[in-house]
Formats: sequence, C-alpha cells, structure tokens
Amino acid sequence: MTAMGLLGYGLACIGPGIGIGLIFAALINGIARQPETAGMLRSQAIFGFAVAEALAIIGMVLFFIAK
Repeated sequence: MTAMGLLGYGLACIGPGIGIGLIFAALINGIARQPETAGMLRSQAIFGFAVAEALAIIGMVLFFIAK
C-alpha cells in the first residue's frame, strides 16, 4: 500500500460520509415536520444510506484491486 493510495481512499470516503450525514439530517427534519410519514421516510433513508455506503465499499474494493 502506498501512502498516496491510502490518502486517496481516505479522501474518497469523505463524500459518502457527508452524504450519509445529509440523508439522516433530512430524515430527522422530515419526521419533525410530519411525524405521520415516519415509516415511509425511514425506509427511504435506509435505502439512501445503503446506496451511499456502497460507494465507499466500491472505493475500498477498487483500492485493493489496484494495489
């Protein structure tokens, strides 16, 4: 593992980290505004979380493949 590769992967994880934070911030805001839609909003937030997390996992796999 090179230092530049580790740095690149670390920088690549910033995007999904920010995305996950925004997803759950919007979930909390939406539930606070309309509590009756909590179930629907929660399922959509979990799906968005899975997609954002998949980006980080794909980046990690590509990091190890390019090694």
